[in-house]
Amino acid sequence: MTTAEDVAAMVRSEVTGLTIPAHAEALRDAGAAFLSTAFRAFGSLDPGTRVARITRLENCPGGSTGQKLFLSVEYDPPAPHLHTDLFVKFSRDFSDPLRDRGRFEMASEVRFAALSRLAHFPVSVPKTYYADYHQDSGTGVLITQRIPFGVGEIEPQHQKCLDHELTDPASYYRAIVRALARLAGAHKGGRLQADVDVQFPFDPQAAAAADRIRYDERQLRELLAAYAEFAHRYPQLLPANIRAPGFLASLEHDACRFLAHEAVIKRFLQGNRELVALCHWNAHIDNAWFWRDAAGALQCGLIDWGRVRQMNVAYALWGSLSGAGPEVWDRHLQELLVLFAGEYHAHGGPRVDVEELKLHLQLYIATMGLAWMLEAPARILMRLPEAAGASGPRDPVFRRSETARNQLHIFTVFLHLWQTQDFGASLDRMLYIRGTHNHGGNRK
Repeated sequence: MTTAEDVAAMVRSEVTGLTIPAHAEALRDAGAAFLSTAFRAFGSLDPGTRVARITRLENCPGGSTGQKLFLSVEYDPPAPHLHTDLFVKFSRDFSDPLRDRGRFEMASEVRFAALSRLAHFPVSVPKTYYADYHQDSGTGVLITQRIPFGVGEIEPQHQKCLDHELTDPASYYRAIVRALARLAGAHKGGRLQADVDVQFPFDPQAAAAADRIRYDERQLRELLAAYAEFAHRYPQLLPANIRAPGFLASLEHDACRFLAHEAVIKRFLQGNRELVALCHWNAHIDNAWFWRDAAGALQCGLIDWGRVRQMNVAYALWGSLSGAGPEVWDRHLQELLVLFAGEYHAHGGPRVDVEELKLHLQLYIATMGLAWMLEAPARILMRLPEAAGASGPRDPVFRRSETARNQLHIFTVFLHLWQTQDFGASLDRMLYIRGTHNHGGNRK
């Protein structure tokens, strides 16, 4: 069996050609000398400056992939323009096979780290000191500036799915949507490096084949029946509109129609290249940091760029807004879509129709929800059995499991949008646009 030490010793990276550490102990053993060599090879450290010593190297908990560390260093000679408090992210986690399965997500993140060093990059991101990767083994390491949450002008880190703790949640999503649009627009307008489409290629067939609904019709109906039972047994966890008998019946009917037309929907979502651009796929509020500019306007930077790629921009919007509360969706969705479209065009992208963008967003939410969210009730109870006795989704018991809390929130938002925005009608509109007959029958 290949151990962590074996991988670290035998893998020569593809960006700088260095032998890279794959885990914390390997980095600790490599020490300041490795950091000096690595930072110089990546172009973040002048030849006359070195990392003199490591003053802190501690585990950073959390995240869904890879081991993470807090790293602090001293430089010789001291260099005020260099950050001494750094963040280390490994692609591997040898102690957790489930987390280690995500090791290939860092491949594009390393390429993005190099891209983000461009002058006048359109999005604020942590400064990268070193990023390297070995594709065959999925071994990589990323070392960046550590964002000092809660220090000076930077707000404390905000957790996703807890918007009720914010005074003005919509303002945070405006900042994130603006950042997403600026990057996407810069890409479409040719304002990034010339080979960006080579570094981040888009394959519409592969994109259409990804995230397929994993169930046949019988399994889909069984999962929806299990949800109906969950809603009946634990009504306090869900709003009334998504547990009403009429909604449950229409959900089952239209979910089966989405399953029948999945291939057509996926082709539709990849068919308009004006809506496909380089973007962050998971820009939840906890993957951003916020501050106010001189005029008092809220600004943000984005972190955690794993799986960054070209995608339908609707995917990026759901990746951010899925953590928002239903009230943000109900009161501000149109405003946020108009904001995205305006910023996208202003920064080099094409003019896009807001209603078309909204349709793409609805179709994507529906298919992604059917692919990944229908098992949420079982996951919630598995992760947090005490949820069965909770007074509601804001019960303090959900502080014990971030996974259970987030699953309940995003599942609720998914179904709330299905009910309030009538995804069945969205499917009909797409089929009409495509000129495709609805083989699933007329909507009831």
